[in-house]
Amino acid sequence: MFLGDYIVIEEQTGPFMFRCCSVATGTEFAAEIDPDKRHLFTDRHWIDQHPTACRFLRPDGDLIRCTIHRDSPAQCKSYRCTVLRVSDAGGYEIGRITGTLALHSEDPALRAAYDAAMREICGSDPDVEERLMEFLRNRGFLTT
Repeated sequence: MFLGDYIVIEEQTGPFMFRCCSVATGTEFAAEIDPDKRHLFTDRHWIDQHPTACRFLRPDGDLIRCTIHRDSPAQCKSYRCTVLRVSDAGGYEIGRITGTLALHSEDPALRAAYDAAMREICGSDPDVEERLMEFLRNRGFLTT
C-alpha cells in the first residue's frame, strides 16, 4: 500500500491512460486502468483517505486491488506481499502465496493442488489470484 512514493503519475493522457514514472528505477511507463477495474478507479473516496498509498490501488470488497495490474511496473510484479494464506480443513495454516504467486508451504497435498492449479489456470489471466483461491477452496483448503 505504501508504493505511492515509488510510482508517480506524471500526466493523465486519456480518461483511463497515464504516463507514469517508477521512481526507484527512473523508468517511465504507460499505464491504462484495466477495463474490468475502471468502476473501482473512478471512486476516489478510499484513495483520498490514504495519501501514501499507490494512486492505482482501490478497495473491492475486502480486497485492495491494483487497477493497472496488466501495466504495473516490475517493482510491483515482484513485490513479495502475502496475497493469500491457505489453511487445511481444520483451520491450521499450511501455506501462503506471495505477490509473485509463489507458494510457500511444505504440505505435499497443498503443493500438488497448487501445481495443478498453476497448470490449469495460469497465463495472462488478470484475475488469476481469485481463480487460484477458488480452485484451492474447491479442494477443501481455506484461503484468506
